[in-house]
Amino acid sequence: MTQSFDPERDLSIERFIRAPRAAVWTAWTDPRQFEQWWVPAPAQCRAVRFDAVPGGPLVTEISEAGSPFAPHMDACFILVEPQRRLIFTDALLAGYRPAPTSFITAEITLAEADGGTQYTARVMHADRAARDRHAELGFYDGWGTVIGQLARFVEAPSN
Repeated sequence: MTQSFDPERDLSIERFIRAPRAAVWTAWTDPRQFEQWWVPAPAQCRAVRFDAVPGGPLVTEISEAGSPFAPHMDACFILVEPQRRLIFTDALLAGYRPAPTSFITAEITLAEADGGTQYTARVMHADRAARDRHAELGFYDGWGTVIGQLARFVEAPSN
C-alpha cells in the first residue's frame, strides 16, 4: 500500500480516457506500444530495456528534432497489479539495484469509469524543492501531453 497524496512532495494529474482499461494497460506494459506515446511528440521514445514486472527495467531513450537517441530514463518497476496499478522509480535500477541519483517515484492507477478508464498519475519526490523543480520543468504540460497522446493511441479504432 502506498501513502496518500502529500501536497508538499507530490504532483498528480488525472484524465478520463475513452478506452477500456485493458487497452490502457497494454499501452503501458507492451514496450512497442509504450514507445508510441511516452514522450511529447515530435520527440520519439525507444524502450531499450522494458519488462513490466516487479524489479523489471524501465529504460528509455529519447530523440528530439531528429537527434540521435540519448538516455532518457533508467528506472525499475516496483509494483505491477495487472490492469490496476503500476509503480516505478528512478531510485532503483532493474533488479532493485540502488541508483546513484533519483528524482521520482510514480504511481499510475487505472480505474474503470463510465465505459472508459480513469487514469491517474501521482509523482512523488523526496522533498518540496524537488517537487517544485519538477513543476517548474513543466510537469503538467509534459505529463499532460503524454497522457493525451496515450488517450489518442488507445482511443484509435485500430488499436
